Amino acid sequence: MGSSLDRVEALLRQRMAVAGRRPFVLGICGAQGSGKSTLADGLAQRLAATGLRVAVLSLDDLYLTRPERDALARDVHPMLATRGVPGTHDVALGLSVLDGLTQAGPTLLPRFDKAVDTRAATRVRVEGPVDVVLFEGWCVGAVPQDAAALSVPVNALERDRDADGRWRRHVNQCLAAEYQRLFGRIDALVLLAAPDFAIVRDWRIQQEEGLRARLRREGKPVDATMSDAQVAAFIQYYERLTRHILDEMPGRADLVLRLDAGRGLAGI
Repeated sequence: MGSSLDRVEALLRQRMAVAGRRPFVLGICGAQGSGKSTLADGLAQRLAATGLRVAVLSLDDLYLTRPERDALARDVHPMLATRGVPGTHDVALGLSVLDGLTQAGPTLLPRFDKAVDTRAATRVRVEGPVDVVLFEGWCVGAVPQDAAALSVPVNALERDRDADGRWRRHVNQCLAAEYQRLFGRIDALVLLAAPDFAIVRDWRIQQEEGLRARLRREGKPVDATMSDAQVAAFIQYYERLTRHILDEMPGRADLVLRLDAGRGLAGI
């Protein structure tokens, strides 16, 4: 991770030196389990040690609450009850947080509790204005697919539960609209590129194992965590857009860190 941190920090400081606004927003995109949070946290520590004010915002923390997603499932498509894809985040909240971080005074950053699948009551207080926002997430900076690309299912989930393509069209429309306003705040974009989508299952299983271990340490129940089979089914919600990102984003990201199966740096 040290080499990746060095590369990302160098890009950030180079771009900040010529940027005309604060905070500088660095987008960090990568598939589930690719190490986005670890990279963002390590970079935040480095920057803070040099006197910069830093805020870390995760796209995951902008997920809609479970009742809000249940309403989408009822009114738009049943698959929207499952968090993950564009359309299941509170984009207005993300924009509000970014606006708040430009101003003097406190901004409360939301936190999403995956163990109970809804937003946590506790939020993180950050004093603004900040110099840098590290905005990380699995589809941060993504752009929509062409309509023609939506016609063929990419996996069994889409084939069986979205046979008419209504869910994936809705997701694509959301990504093309309000998400572009959110991602338009990004000043530089880094992609942690998985070697392929197949490895994402293993990475996501490792994440779930880590979550179970943390819950046990805290004396909390692990019933809500997913089995390996459930993880394999869950990541199908992310597959279409993850594949699209790996195909499209390297051509326009400011920095692409190509990872090997162990998340080591394989190329730049």
